[in-house]
Amino acid sequence: MTIARTRRSTAERALPKGRYIPRRRRTIWPYAYAAPALVALCLVFGYSFVEVVRYSLYSGSLGSLTYVGFSNYSALFTDPVFIQSLFDNLKLLVTVPVVTVLALIVALVINSGVRGWRLYRVLIFFPYVLPAVAIGLAFSYILQGGGVFNTLAQDAHLNFLVHDWLGSPKWVIFSIGGVIVWQQLGFGVVVFTAALLAVPAELVEAAQIDGARWWTVQWKIMIPHIRRIIQFFVILEAITALSSVFTYVYILTGGGPAYSSSVIEFYIYQYGFEDGAIGIASAAAVFLLAMSSVFIALYLWVRTRSAREEQS
Repeated sequence: MTIARTRRSTAERALPKGRYIPRRRRTIWPYAYAAPALVALCLVFGYSFVEVVRYSLYSGSLGSLTYVGFSNYSALFTDPVFIQSLFDNLKLLVTVPVVTVLALIVALVINSGVRGWRLYRVLIFFPYVLPAVAIGLAFSYILQGGGVFNTLAQDAHLNFLVHDWLGSPKWVIFSIGGVIVWQQLGFGVVVFTAALLAVPAELVEAAQIDGARWWTVQWKIMIPHIRRIIQFFVILEAITALSSVFTYVYILTGGGPAYSSSVIEFYIYQYGFEDGAIGIASAAAVFLLAMSSVFIALYLWVRTRSAREEQS
């Protein structure tokens, strides 16, 4: 009580005479400063969301819309192109555990004090800051039938690696997934390395004194301490695989061959901008948002449960 009174009296003396700000008024100021940004977000994202949901209930072009209710949503699941796009998105979710495991392994090695680890971290992170358009153009030359990858594989007599990576329905979605893993790996390494640096060094030293090997230290101490960061990264990568791959598909394959690499984002682009079917495109956009929201809700649930476990 004495300390609280002393702090309050000190704060009151620091203000000009007659300018004491009541406690209730002071608690309002942070919200007042954040209000312009919140209003801007509501205008940009909130209004857009409401309009997309509204358009999903209509058919036709913007000039002549006809109310059809939820018919657009039922039409999505009778469209084989949309079903193919949905399955392609689900296939790309395989990149999530791949990039998570690779990034975690690299981060653990770098955190162990490998010589030149700062340089390695920069080199691995560099692809993440490159524009997606530049990455797509580069890999379109590398992975095409007569591209750099197949040429090097033939010169090395590794003919089992020679495929039409972008022109074959069997391989095209895996090729796009490989590009995503290559681009996202650096982000995961930097996130996990930063989290590992916050692990108390005393725990590691105590384990080493007790004779624990390197892998035991990583598995029993380091990884459990960054569990929340791993969960966050997994959810973020899942959302990326669902809703941030349009550029790669558009530049590398254009959704082909035969829609074998058409993700939901590309489906929305085709119907909304090329065909002018604003209702179907809006319904697909709402469905994609709902899928992403499932992963966000899952992350919040896992985080809340972890916090309750720690408190108990």
